[in-house]
Amino acid sequence: MSIDQIIDNIFQLPDTSKSILKENIVEVRYPKGHILLRADRIESNLYFIHKGIARAFAYSGEAEITFWFGREGDTVLSMKSYVENQKGYENIELLEDCILYELKAAHLQKLFLEDLHIANWGRRLAEQELIKTEERLISRQVRTASERYGQLVIVNPDLIQRVQLVHIASYLGITRNSLSRIRAEIR
Repeated sequence: MSIDQIIDNIFQLPDTSKSILKENIVEVRYPKGHILLRADRIESNLYFIHKGIARAFAYSGEAEITFWFGREGDTVLSMKSYVENQKGYENIELLEDCILYELKAAHLQKLFLEDLHIANWGRRLAEQELIKTEERLISRQVRTASERYGQLVIVNPDLIQRVQLVHIASYLGITRNSLSRIRAEIR
């Protein structure tokens, strides 16, 4: 997904504002397995996925708990760093070789003060991320693991082909064996 499409999906900007925003965005590439963001650090960049897939995870004891997947068009950021300039709690790992668009948070904060349209774009970005988080939380609370898996297959069918099952099981809050049983029942 192009940077123009990503920007427009968040909030339509006038051409001048969009050009100013794009001047602050650079394309970067990282290999599969790269940890893009680390927990317990103030992260200074936001990313948008042009090509590839990523996951957010946190540690619970020695186990990694996956709670988010991002793919083409998605935003990758530590909301705690973005909103409050505080250390985040998540690690973001790239699950494929990725091409990303990078935007320095300090540059974006400066643009918020200079351009009302970009400030509204940033507000809309935060609102969209909040809604996605809320949907994941509600799903986790009210749906069974089978229902969550079924929804994942409907909304992100390619995810099953691109992500290791151990990460999908963790995301669903179940064991790999439970995921295998659910998959067998669906077939």
